[in-house]
Amino acid sequence: MTAAVATEAGDERVARVGPLTRLLLKPELGALLGAVLVFAFFALLSGVFRSASGVANWLDPASTLGIMAVAVALLMIGGHFDLSAGVQTGTAAITSGILTTYYGVNTWAALALSLLLCLAIGFVNGYLVVRTKLPSFIITLGTFLMLQGLNLGVTKLVTNTVQVNNFDKIQGYGVLKAIFASEITIGGAPFQIAIVWWVVATVIGSWVLLRTRFGNWIFAVGGDLTAARNVGVPVQRTTIALFMTTSFAAWFVGTTQIVRLTSIQAQAGFGQELIYIVAAVIGGCLLTGGFGSAIGASIGALIFGMTSQGIVYAGWDADWFKFFLGAMLLLAVLANQYIRRFAEQSRR
Repeated sequence: MTAAVATEAGDERVARVGPLTRLLLKPELGALLGAVLVFAFFALLSGVFRSASGVANWLDPASTLGIMAVAVALLMIGGHFDLSAGVQTGTAAITSGILTTYYGVNTWAALALSLLLCLAIGFVNGYLVVRTKLPSFIITLGTFLMLQGLNLGVTKLVTNTVQVNNFDKIQGYGVLKAIFASEITIGGAPFQIAIVWWVVATVIGSWVLLRTRFGNWIFAVGGDLTAARNVGVPVQRTTIALFMTTSFAAWFVGTTQIVRLTSIQAQAGFGQELIYIVAAVIGGCLLTGGFGSAIGASIGALIFGMTSQGIVYAGWDADWFKFFLGAMLLLAVLANQYIRRFAEQSRR
């Protein structure tokens, strides 16, 4: 009787939600539709794009971007940004490279030290955000600038150049290559192992968001900070953990890059932080927090990979890529806003 009265009164807690509304509430819906359209568009323009080698080529840049996009998406759902995420990939690679090739530190010890450094950076970012109450944009912008200077300054000081070389000469490189930079041949085309790690990161990120208490905390912190704190959500611990997760992803991607390329530039990762955010937003994450998905962020990275290579296969000037990326970002934001507004109205 009470439920009937509540439904008649329009109480959305007991209102029935139709299958269309449930579908529209999926953060990744817009990105999925966009990915299908982008694939169809470039597949019609170029046969190479849809071939095994073509797929391998556009999945390659999407993979490392996707790993970072998943971590950045979790952070954005929690209501924060990390503008130092891109440059941290360079910091991780430079640290491992200098320790091993110039100071003879054991390979695994060097990797552990670079990981600890990245996790420390993530901890400091998160701690400053929760303690000072300053926007994460400001805190991580400062971190970005400091790391940018350190990466360039330390590299020049140690190597007298702007890059670290000869990483393939270190002890245990073969094992590292098998883990971070090996290839799997499918249909006669070599697919990077990073694609597998991308899928693993997406599965773990989705599981954490949708099946764990920590995932509930992430949505709560990003949705309404005060309400989350009032119901007992460990806001500070959750925020710091999210920043450290982003730093771990940066370490993994940075290690992948130096193992694959066997060298790293001092400016590696500069500007990539915006690409990570774009991928997450295209994937359905709101800039205001509290809404998004790991799968959507991965699809956003997939769109990035398809577009970057599709323009080349279509024979267009590569300079058009940034235009398409900006257009996709605007369309994604507008589509997400419209779909979310329509879904909320359908609930009433």
